Amino acid sequence: MLNEVKVVICGKEYKLRTAESPNYVFSLARALESKITAQMSGNSSTSPYTASIMIALSLLDDLNKANQKLDNIRTQTKEYVNEAGKTRIERDAALKEIEVLKSKIEQLENTVKLKKLKDSI
Repeated sequence: MLNEVKVVICGKEYKLRTAESPNYVFSLARALESKITAQMSGNSSTSPYTASIMIALSLLDDLNKANQKLDNIRTQTKEYVNEAGKTRIERDAALKEIEVLKSKIEQLENTVKLKKLKDSI
């Protein structure tokens, strides 16, 4: 269900239709207005439009960098999962080899016992 939310940014009213909660949208509008005001206070000749463009570019830059970091994390996670899978296979092979070696040791011990028994008779 879409909510219709009215927000005021830099004195201009905007009607938005969104699935987000009104409180969330209001907080976004307040944050945006705060960024615009800060951008404009640095240069008195900057219009709200120009400040908005500068903020949009900055936010897109942040978004792109965050997406790159996320892609790197996904790649690392896939590498870790693959490495864990290989390690699990190696561990399973080592456990099988241990069982085989234990069985051979047991056979050798039995052979030694039999030989000692034969020698004592």
